[in-house]
Amino acid sequence: MNPEEQLKVLREHAVEIIKEEELAERIKRKGQLRVKLGIDASGPDIHLGFAVVLRKLRQFQELGHTAVLIVGDFTGKIGDPSGRSKTRPQLTDDEIKRNMSRYREQVFKILRPERTEVRYNSEWLGAMDINAVIRLASQYTVARIMERDDFSLRYKDGIPIYIHEILYPLFQAQDSIAVNADVEIGGTDQKFNFIVARELMKEISMEPQVILTMPLLEGLDGVRKMSKSFGNLIGITEEPEQIFGKLMSIPDNLIMRYYELCTDLFPHKLADVARQLADSKTNPRDVKFDLAKTIVRMYHSGDQAQQAAAQFDRVFKDKGVPEQMAEYEVAADRINIVELLVEAEVFKSRSEAKRKLKEGAVDIDGHRVTSPDYELNLQKERVIRVGKRRFLKVRK
Repeated sequence: MNPEEQLKVLREHAVEIIKEEELAERIKRKGQLRVKLGIDASGPDIHLGFAVVLRKLRQFQELGHTAVLIVGDFTGKIGDPSGRSKTRPQLTDDEIKRNMSRYREQVFKILRPERTEVRYNSEWLGAMDINAVIRLASQYTVARIMERDDFSLRYKDGIPIYIHEILYPLFQAQDSIAVNADVEIGGTDQKFNFIVARELMKEISMEPQVILTMPLLEGLDGVRKMSKSFGNLIGITEEPEQIFGKLMSIPDNLIMRYYELCTDLFPHKLADVARQLADSKTNPRDVKFDLAKTIVRMYHSGDQAQQAAAQFDRVFKDKGVPEQMAEYEVAADRINIVELLVEAEVFKSRSEAKRKLKEGAVDIDGHRVTSPDYELNLQKERVIRVGKRRFLKVRK
């Protein structure tokens, strides 16, 4: 594709490109660009929200460009303050190593390995001495850093801002310099960090990177962005039945947004979905059902998508139970329901188990149990259902 055609493709679903004319000119002049994406080290699993950006990076790859994946093993010790109302906990080396161990297999469910360069930012940031850090810090003012909404709001509310957090955007900018990034992509919450990199590159007479931001996908709560921190995520490596069930729980007003940001449907197909949702005769559940099958197929297989759909119908429409579920063996003939739920690690504590029972979240063989004093008779197998999607088979 020529630069204008590429720009048309890359503009799809993007929030902002700074600057479009620079991107088109650079494609024309260089042909193959280096497109940078940073990976957060805060958790081991990639979710659909982060996949929005990964899928845009894959689009760059399909157009002939190189993806430069920056694993934040050094910056993970700081924690990205973007969008945070308080200081992030600092990760240990062991936590970062554990989180990073599964990233590679997950990102290559989306990216093309042969067009991906994986780098760890400890390679250059870990080698900086105090003089280099001072030189880097001297290139940006506190006033500019405090223009960030998250910092300015915390300062206004008297919430501490630590020096290591102020350094984070500078270190992320150093990543762009180290790998000679032509483009950096990410969510809209990263725009400030990207601009810092662009300005520091100009300071040292480097060609500044182009910025491309993508929307933040709302999580299962339908309000906050999908995030490990908020626990409202759908992991791309979760079991097909889990992915399917979670997608069926998203608010109806997000169906179209998930279709646009999480699937590979062509524009005319997306237009068909929009028409269906606008038709008062359409049941949104049916459209959501197709969405869930589409996304499970993307990250697992067509057969598993069909199986997950059949199981969902069996469990939620026909009031049945799944064919496969976790199992737990008990030595005694009888056991208190609270003790069982904690021993089987359904809940972390007795207080949580009691609270969930009182809320009506626990069924045994199709009957709701609310008393924490309930004794489970194990003369036969029992099936416990917690919430909408979690099942546990219990036997002696």
